[in-house]
Amino acid sequence: MKYSVVIPALNEEATVGGVVESCLASRAAEVLVIDSDSTDGTAAEARRAGAQVVNWREVAPGIEPRPGKGEALWRGVKAASGDVVVFVDADVTSLEPGWVDALAAPFADPAIHVVKAAYRRAYGDEADGGGRVTELTAKPLIRALFPDLAFLHQPLAGEYAIRRTTALSLPFVHGYGVEAGLVVDVAARFGASALTQVQLGQRVHRNRPLAELAPMADVVAATLLGRALGRDVEQRPAWVADTI
Repeated sequence: MKYSVVIPALNEEATVGGVVESCLASRAAEVLVIDSDSTDGTAAEARRAGAQVVNWREVAPGIEPRPGKGEALWRGVKAASGDVVVFVDADVTSLEPGWVDALAAPFADPAIHVVKAAYRRAYGDEADGGGRVTELTAKPLIRALFPDLAFLHQPLAGEYAIRRTTALSLPFVHGYGVEAGLVVDVAARFGASALTQVQLGQRVHRNRPLAELAPMADVVAATLLGRALGRDVEQRPAWVADTI
């Protein structure tokens, strides 16, 4: 089984090189950095570290990019060539090469479509306490609206893997609602048993201030409520639908 690493990146020059180096130490067939028009040295640092850097405009160049992480992941899936796509955030400073391989391993079971990372979230100097949007927005709504997914320790984890054929057949919600949308959509299509998780220890990254987290929480809540109530949410359509 061939797997690709896709790293969405926007102005992450301080950390992207280390992330790329860790991913290249895995058994992944390719490491792609999808650069969302960074204005700093992100692309140069990623290339220096050995990644294949793809500006998001190079994927489906006739389609103007929309701001947000979901857009970068949607285009990254199209650009990747592996049977499985492993997503990794560009700001993680605790990434180990074994993470990528561990996320890809469960796909030996053909019934698995998504593998989420499970880890402790550092907050400042504390070993726990991070993931505030996850703990205060996503998980309460999932327990209430999608209880069959309540077993996921980190439903919004930026480190996760998905079968590429599955990803190409699903819509990608804009911005930070993308992870919530994918777990719900995969469970709706294949059942909650199509999702699993692997323990990866502790995750350390840049903790964001509440002023930045509040809009993220809004998008995550709107995505989960939209999926539960059948309301439209802003999203890109599935690539295989050919309806773009």
